[in-house]
Amino acid sequence: MSVSALLMITYALPFVKASRAQTQDTPAIPITEVDANSKKLEPFEEKIPGTVVKFKMIPILGGKITILDPTKDNAPKTIEVKPMWVGKTEVTWDEYDVFLFRLDLSEEDRKAGVEAKARPSKPYGAPDRGFGHEGYPAIGISYYSAQEYCKWLSLKTGKKFRLPTSAEWQFFATAGEKKAYPLNNDDLDKVGWYWDNADDKTHEVATKEANKWGLYDILGNAAEWAVDLDKEGYIYGGAFSDKRPLVTPYSRKKNTPDWDATDPQNPKSKWWLKDGPFVGFRVVCEP
Repeated sequence: MSVSALLMITYALPFVKASRAQTQDTPAIPITEVDANSKKLEPFEEKIPGTVVKFKMIPILGGKITILDPTKDNAPKTIEVKPMWVGKTEVTWDEYDVFLFRLDLSEEDRKAGVEAKARPSKPYGAPDRGFGHEGYPAIGISYYSAQEYCKWLSLKTGKKFRLPTSAEWQFFATAGEKKAYPLNNDDLDKVGWYWDNADDKTHEVATKEANKWGLYDILGNAAEWAVDLDKEGYIYGGAFSDKRPLVTPYSRKKNTPDWDATDPQNPKSKWWLKDGPFVGFRVVCEP
């Protein structure tokens, strides 16, 4: 059975219009220093074993970044960032559907329930909210779900995939450029989907311009999970539902109960954010 058919059967409820992400702004621009002599990696394309689904990883140089440390009253902290690969785009539904529907397994194994407990439960309602599916960023993804996806992807490929840290995320989001944020409307329109141009929905990935290092949708579209210095998950970069001042490399927001307030399950789903259609993620890979 096709993914489209599965979605039609599983998700018959109408989508809920997105609420504003209300991303909070961190009051300091991260200071980056790129090490041009750090190890240079080559880009690669990964095919998820057992499927035809592929995604691209972009190499970035190492360096240093100075950010605010929430564990030290927001005192400046300089952190070393090592060379790594970063997802060219946010994780799309094409990729996440493999994890969700166990499409990497044979039909017999799926019917037998192989790995069923290790994969996401089916959400209530259409997970893509009717915004679009093929080529669109996976949204409504909890911090736990994003971490489990990375673990699964690592096991499938034999590579070290994970979520970026907040320092890493801000490092590759700024791409070594010293720009003033927030960007003006014209410049932001070129690179990101946000409140003024997104029509309150996500859009296909890589339909705006990439940043200097070849990464798409860093600003806007879906906000992205990163692991902060306090080991908690925060979303960064702003989303399609954010206004321009909040769509920056240092805009961050921690999960709140509002993100799954209407989830009918008790306890709430650990996999999905019923009211978080602005939350997605991007993976990084260690050498």
